[in-house]
Amino acid sequence: MSFEETKSRLETAGQAHILQFWSELSFDERHTFLTELSQLEPGELKEHCRRAADSANSQSTSQDLLDQRMEPVPPEFIGSVRKTDQKTLIAWEDEGFLQISKSKVAVLLLAGGQGTRLGVPYPKGMYSVGLPSGKTLYRIQAERIQKVQQLAEQKHGSKCTIPWYIMTSEFTLEPTERFFKENHFFGLNPSDVFMFEQRMIPAVTFDGKVILEKKSKIAMAPDGNGGLYQALVDNKVLEDMEKRGVQYLHVYCVDNILVKMADPVFIGFCVQKDADCGAKVVEKAYPAEPVGVVCRVDGVYQVVEYSEIQPETAELRGPGGELLYSAGNICNHFFTRDFLKDITENFRGQLKQHVALKKVPFVDKEGNQVKPTKPNGIKMEKFVFDVFQFSRKFVAFEVLREEEFSPLKNADGVPLDTPTTARRSLLAQHYRWALTAGASFVDSSGEPIPPKHSLACDEDPPAMCEISPLVSYFGEGLESVLKQKAIRSPFVLDGKMP
Repeated sequence: MSFEETKSRLETAGQAHILQFWSELSFDERHTFLTELSQLEPGELKEHCRRAADSANSQSTSQDLLDQRMEPVPPEFIGSVRKTDQKTLIAWEDEGFLQISKSKVAVLLLAGGQGTRLGVPYPKGMYSVGLPSGKTLYRIQAERIQKVQQLAEQKHGSKCTIPWYIMTSEFTLEPTERFFKENHFFGLNPSDVFMFEQRMIPAVTFDGKVILEKKSKIAMAPDGNGGLYQALVDNKVLEDMEKRGVQYLHVYCVDNILVKMADPVFIGFCVQKDADCGAKVVEKAYPAEPVGVVCRVDGVYQVVEYSEIQPETAELRGPGGELLYSAGNICNHFFTRDFLKDITENFRGQLKQHVALKKVPFVDKEGNQVKPTKPNGIKMEKFVFDVFQFSRKFVAFEVLREEEFSPLKNADGVPLDTPTTARRSLLAQHYRWALTAGASFVDSSGEPIPPKHSLACDEDPPAMCEISPLVSYFGEGLESVLKQKAIRSPFVLDGKMP
């Protein structure tokens, strides 16, 4: 596309300022910039900028109070690890393993985010929280896939595959691909790992103008984890799933170190309930905990952000004293392929746009690079859970926080969601597994370490034990290895006898 055509298109969109430094650009810069700008459709760009400015302004002047329109998820649509009898849990797990053994289950990782808040320039999945083994999040997750495949194969005597779909962004695709190749896909078949990129959209000023990051580059940002549904279309992901025979999908975020990949219990629960859409939840730790709540609004399922709930509503309790709105969202979902197909074909354009006010680096009118100290721009995001409203049969599944949810969001130095808290969560879990399997621990001098069966969330286990996912997916099969063994701390169980 020529310069004149591009200029005309930008003028139509009300964004002619994007080319203000054109005369200062080199030949190569001009070519690259025109290529980038040619992907922007004028009508869509104009509408995006208008909607961003309008949304930011309305957000600052009004708040839609949902309290009077909210109701909890009805009990008949909730499963629970904590409240369900063992026989039923085993039945759900058996169903899940059956579907996995038929290669009908895939996992999809939302991995578009960089490790900026962790203080690193690479994708979060490449991060190591400091485990004795040094494993990264990607390696832990890859090994869990291998183990759950193996368990399904042993149970049903048939070879199976759990394809791993990884949604990246412009920032994370190349380093993620390189990292997987350097690590030989962590033992997985490369043909079963499908990486694809979500769309990037321009950041916009409060008066609706596209922000220039550099003289020859627009400030772009991923369109949120809800950009999944457009990305499925752009990259023909659902077609690949259909070709492989995948019917059920487990979707999760990269930063949860405790995530159960293709969890057979969750999969089996959703399949037996004939659900097309499901959400794992954890019980809120306290009424004002800053997590979204899975509930119904006007009879339609959605996640209501904690900031949208009044304190008195958050405090409401049921007849047994439990919090009425206790289903904390952890971005861990079940979808059928047919449901996702329906979303992409019929509802993609109806997904809500969420406003995020950000500090976006930019060039000023003189061409100087500026790093703002307060929010100066709007990034519009979609959320993966905003499709709940279109479900014909939605279910929620409550799991134990200490077993399944420990997100990694912040660098050390704050109380929550740090490398330290993530590492502590995983090692505490593995310590509990080892005790349950009949192990005891000794220190470096061979002296016994008294067992501790209950740990506070901010407490390190008295002994350090890391168990490879290749040995145990979720604590199973450890008795034959650990029973009546005195283990010297620290210890990494990688398949060899202690």
